[in-house]
Amino acid sequence: MRSQARFLSLAVVPFVAHSVYAAFGLTSKGNSFSVDTNAGLVFEVNKSNGDITSLLYNGVQYQGTSKMSALNSGLGTSTVTGETINGYVKITVVSKSQPLTHYYVAKPNEPTIYMGTYITAEINPGELRWLARLRRSAIPNGWHGDVGVLDGCQAFEGKDTFKCPNGQTRCKMYTSDRFIDDQVHGVTGKNVGIWLIMPGVAYETSSGGPFMRDINTQSGDDQELYWYMNSGHVRTEDWRFGLHGPYAMRFTAGAQPSATLDTSFFESLSVQGYVPASQRGSVSGTATGVPSTFQAVVHWYNKAAQYWTIASPTNGSYTSTLMKPGTYTMKLYRGEYLVAQDTVTITAGGKATKDIASTDPNPSVVWRIGNFDGQPFELKNGDKIERMHPSDVRMGSWGGSYTVGKSLPKDFPMALFAKEGGVATINFKVSKEQAASDNLALRVGTTLSFKGGRPNVKIGSWQGKDPGAPKLIDSRGVTRGAYRGYGEVYTWKLPKGTVKEGDNTLTVGVFGSGDASFLSANYIVDAIELQGPASADRPKA
Repeated sequence: MRSQARFLSLAVVPFVAHSVYAAFGLTSKGNSFSVDTNAGLVFEVNKSNGDITSLLYNGVQYQGTSKMSALNSGLGTSTVTGETINGYVKITVVSKSQPLTHYYVAKPNEPTIYMGTYITAEINPGELRWLARLRRSAIPNGWHGDVGVLDGCQAFEGKDTFKCPNGQTRCKMYTSDRFIDDQVHGVTGKNVGIWLIMPGVAYETSSGGPFMRDINTQSGDDQELYWYMNSGHVRTEDWRFGLHGPYAMRFTAGAQPSATLDTSFFESLSVQGYVPASQRGSVSGTATGVPSTFQAVVHWYNKAAQYWTIASPTNGSYTSTLMKPGTYTMKLYRGEYLVAQDTVTITAGGKATKDIASTDPNPSVVWRIGNFDGQPFELKNGDKIERMHPSDVRMGSWGGSYTVGKSLPKDFPMALFAKEGGVATINFKVSKEQAASDNLALRVGTTLSFKGGRPNVKIGSWQGKDPGAPKLIDSRGVTRGAYRGYGEVYTWKLPKGTVKEGDNTLTVGVFGSGDASFLSANYIVDAIELQGPASADRPKA
């Protein structure tokens, strides 16, 4: 009966004039801590489990009524304490069943809930996320338009991918963005926006690197707003342990806030795992060998932390964010394609220097389809795959024929499936000199494999050797909008006589089986090239 009364009270809330706020502070009331930010936001935290049970902003209740806002789906029984320290409100939630401590922090005169999540081991059930469950009637608009809106749609692949009556598809994974791009995302309604901000080094204890993507929102019965710190979604790295964050949930009148957020005051709050700027270092230098038409991404990682930045497109200069001390693997990417690797050591208070240059070979090429940049976007359906299922009515056909010199990259499929869409064929001509070359080789770049899918290539009577199944990622990929995995690249040296003077046809299919249709063995294509004596229209990159 008590919980029913609480849910009823959330549904009927008084209006409070925007200019009338109570004083900043923490109040203990029954089974909750109440925090007034003196900026229009008053939130309540359950003393038994650490759930947020009320989000009152400018007199409107935004907290959902059936499930509360919490880490994962709630931590269960926890020790929850509240205090005011150095002028800030700090609520500490120590889970009794998980190796986790969570912090809520409020700063005077800001409609913001600052957070940090400290872990010492993997969290059951294999993922770590902040999830705000909000009243959808009050805040109806999700991230990336309607890609995560489930209204009238039915699940058709697992429990998270939906088909709508008009043939379009929906999935909460389609709301994701690359970590390197995703510092702010949120949901909006009339005169309100609720935003998650991941500033500075918020991602340093997450896993997956700069190109990892994960769920941001889902619009069903509730409006769900997520920040995934770790998950099994196309997982390519082990978990890291320590403090995730600081990060924040900010309320606005609708406008998206800046990603710049000062969280240095955490140093005074005794937050486990927090490393202040004074105990960090940095590295700067120049990244060269990446054409200015591509992003030059510099990435550092070790078992404890990960960081990244984008080098200047004009001169290649870069400076890292402040990093924890340690020795890091350092990688340079052309877009998302690895072109160099080194190491660097960071010391507290130090400013290291390290230049890095692409070591990727630039072979003579007869022809190339696409760019070796770790992304399939220029290929057929590549412009849609992040936001819809391969079966979506808006997708083009799969498989098909491509003619070198006539077709465009957008005519070649960005993915090939063992049991859907058929093979892709590439028709091309070579000169007598090219056909006689001893240095012809076929190279196929991929970005993600599912169920062991890898290229099956044939030219005339020549059958390319099966390269063997790549390292397994036990997660659906392309059907949930993912394109980034380990990025295998396959090369076959062609025996002399394989390619004939004049017309030739390369057939590209899939080794592997898997399940039916789009869940059969598959891989995503990055680019394909025939290496050998250059033709007149040799690609420039």
